[in-house]
Amino acid sequence: MAKVELQDISRQFDRAIAVENISFTVPDGEFWVLVGPSGCGKSTILRTIAGLETATSGHLYIGETLMNGVPARQRDVAMVFQNYALYPHMTVFENLAFGLKMRQVEDSAIAQKVEKAARSLAIEHLLQRKPKQLSGGQQQRVALGRAIVREPQVFLLDEPLSNLDAQLRDETRAELKQLHTRLGITTIYVTHDCVEAMTLADRIVVLNRGRIQQIGSPHAIYNRPKNLMVATFLGNPPMNILRAIYIDGTFEIHDQTLPCPLTLRERLQPKNGQRFDLGIRPEHIRITPSTEQSHLTVKLDILEPLGRETLIRATLPQSDILLNFYSDGNWQGSPGDTLSIHLDLDHLLVFDPGSGKTIHVTSNFPD
Repeated sequence: MAKVELQDISRQFDRAIAVENISFTVPDGEFWVLVGPSGCGKSTILRTIAGLETATSGHLYIGETLMNGVPARQRDVAMVFQNYALYPHMTVFENLAFGLKMRQVEDSAIAQKVEKAARSLAIEHLLQRKPKQLSGGQQQRVALGRAIVREPQVFLLDEPLSNLDAQLRDETRAELKQLHTRLGITTIYVTHDCVEAMTLADRIVVLNRGRIQQIGSPHAIYNRPKNLMVATFLGNPPMNILRAIYIDGTFEIHDQTLPCPLTLRERLQPKNGQRFDLGIRPEHIRITPSTEQSHLTVKLDILEPLGRETLIRATLPQSDILLNFYSDGNWQGSPGDTLSIHLDLDHLLVFDPGSGKTIHVTSNFPD
């Protein structure tokens, strides 16, 4: 096992910059997730660590060894691809053993390592089958097993769950976390799925347009995003954003108003007419009688029953401002209904509408 350190890594293809000045250090044994929209550079970073791409500039260390110029086969990393990349003409045993055979490991040691990895992934009964005889989840386990038997310093996983159906993806995600706890191998995982990032990671690296937006724990990223991109990317449904104008102690939102708390006024020192983007998570909005303060009136657009709760999608009347929030699973409503909603202003975030940078996060949020 080893730490992985990137120092100002950039990768350019002709005139296109895929990633620029990427720096972070994954400590030995931790599970880090690279997350961001398609084309943000996360897979390029992973492939650069693996040695499948060459950095245009910067330095890459695995352990204390500089890896610039070191071929992929000598980096002692194991990569699991999105499509699993299993050899179709080989049995599961042969797929698991292939990397060890290439390294000229003795047959007795190969058998022992393969059986151990197969047991840890509950695929020992599949060893004589070929990939076409396996389900997607079983193929994914074989791909993981092929990485495990090599006992590498670093695991690299490139969206390994994206081809699985929803239930199997949830089950396999939990198994991955248990596997990492058991093996303790430094792991870097790429995904565009914010749920995978939140549930798996010790630390999340949020990327956009080839640059790092924020690095932090799942709680810190979710509760203290550094900018609007991070705030709206992490979370499902995403953070609600309200375009507001400050006027005489209130936020004017379209043709409605919310009070601006005293602590927030002291923090922002706003001027009349100043514009802000206000952010609030769906869980901090609730349906309420219109007599309560800190309320807005919205028109119900869509109800999405989820069992124990219902996701409500609504808009401010005569506007394109969309709000997502939850109600009790037994709550009854119909599209077109007018609702009064209460916003918990203790959980309000404020963003600069020009730069998108966060300018206020309440201290009530945990790190």
